[in-house]
Amino acid sequence: MALESIGRTHWEGDLFNGSGTVELDSGAAGPFQVTWKARAEEHGSLTSPEELIAAAHSACYSMAFSNALAKNETPPTSLDVTATATFVPGTGITTMVLEVVGDVDGISDDKFLEIAEAAKNECPVSQALAGNVEITLEASLA
Repeated sequence: MALESIGRTHWEGDLFNGSGTVELDSGAAGPFQVTWKARAEEHGSLTSPEELIAAAHSACYSMAFSNALAKNETPPTSLDVTATATFVPGTGITTMVLEVVGDVDGISDDKFLEIAEAAKNECPVSQALAGNVEITLEASLA
C-alpha cells in the first residue's frame, strides 16, 4: 500500500519581500514560517525548504542504516545523524553532507563504513536527490 505525504504552503507577496507558511498534513509539527531571507541569507528563527529536506534526509537515512545494521545482525544501540544541505541562490541545492555516529556493538570500523555507504545509496531521499545533488557521507563509531 502506498502512503502519500502532503505538505502545503501559503505564500503572500513577491519572492524577496513576501513570506509563507508551510504546514504538514500530519500535523506532527509546524506550521513553519519561510522567507527568501531565511533561505538565502540567514535562518533567524525561520526555516527553509533546504532545512526541511535535510531533516527528511537525516530521518530517512537513520531508518535505512538502522535496518541495514539489523540485517547484518548488529542492530544499533543508537545512531546520531546530521544532514547538511547547501543552497546557492541562482543554482539550487549543491551538496548534502550526511554525518553519522553510531553506537553499535560487535561490528568493525570497516564493516560499519561499508554498511553506512550502502544505506546512503538505498535511502529513498538519497535516491530522490541522486544525479542532482552531490551526497557525501562521514561515518564513525562512537
